Amino acid sequence: MKNKLNIFLVALISIGFWSCEDEQDLMFTTPPAEFAILTPDAGTSVVLTPELDTNPALTVSWEDADYGSPTAITYTVEIAAGGTDFENAIEVSTTNGTTITWTVLELNNAAVAAGLTPFVEEALDIRIKSDTGTISSQPVYSNVVTVLVTTFSTSLPAIAVPGNHQGWNPPTAPRLASSAYGETDYEGFVWLDGSYKFLAPDASGAFNWGNTDWGDDGSFSGILVEQDETDCSAVPGYYRVNANTTALTYSTTLTNWGIIGAATPGGWDASTPLTYNADTKMWEGIMALTADEFKFRANDAWTINFGGDPAALTQDGGNLSVSVAGTYLVKLDLSNPRLYTYELIAQ
Repeated sequence: MKNKLNIFLVALISIGFWSCEDEQDLMFTTPPAEFAILTPDAGTSVVLTPELDTNPALTVSWEDADYGSPTAITYTVEIAAGGTDFENAIEVSTTNGTTITWTVLELNNAAVAAGLTPFVEEALDIRIKSDTGTISSQPVYSNVVTVLVTTFSTSLPAIAVPGNHQGWNPPTAPRLASSAYGETDYEGFVWLDGSYKFLAPDASGAFNWGNTDWGDDGSFSGILVEQDETDCSAVPGYYRVNANTTALTYSTTLTNWGIIGAATPGGWDASTPLTYNADTKMWEGIMALTADEFKFRANDAWTINFGGDPAALTQDGGNLSVSVAGTYLVKLDLSNPRLYTYELIAQ
């Protein structure tokens, strides 16, 4: 009986030694107390512009975390809007090294996603997370460095025009776009058929009822209001729609489109009409064109006319041209606000 007891005690002692060895192994993966960001310096100012989107914008480097023994370490660079304590941290880059460089576009997209306002200098917090990926290891964070970043946006702010013409469904409603970021002079071309309103996006950019919306003040004289509004109204037709949500005004101009110029059947004397295709949302027509110049205009008049860059037609833009004479399907697409385009498809 005594021998059995001794064997039992030896077994317990052995287990204790193994436990101690396991604990010592765990000690090797205990995270370091801290490691620091080396660059950029706090307060560094970075102005981002779309013309330089592939250029280097900011390099972040940091000390190597010391875990006491050779260990594979994964570093994750996190950012957040300044002063938010990384409540909604965004993981931007992951590496096994100790430096990363963001291009202008990469930093811009990340900073905007973190909540920075385009074209405004705002604070961006940066920190590094160190992790060995083992069960016993907890992530360790570097110090926080705050830089000042001016981001940009290439998307024009937009409002929606829900109404009878599309079943009063905001997510699928046609849009109006402003002339630039921060402007509220919205414009677009919309097929209207009865009552409609104007609707702003929410903070995430989604269009739904419950967002800010505007209607007529009841006088139907082009005045918008947010409270006690009346639905705006239009007889069926294709309209240029303008709305200014700061001045609280709106206007609609009924349009019928055609093509005019030396390249067209009517020359510069008369527009050759196009027909609106409700399925494609384009103005279309098949006609013989000569190798010469032309433009698009509404209502057989020059008040509303488009030319200039074929990828982004503008009011009063320069003459367009046909390079090879022939019969063409002409398509004028005004469905994307302020990004008006056309096609000439040989038949």
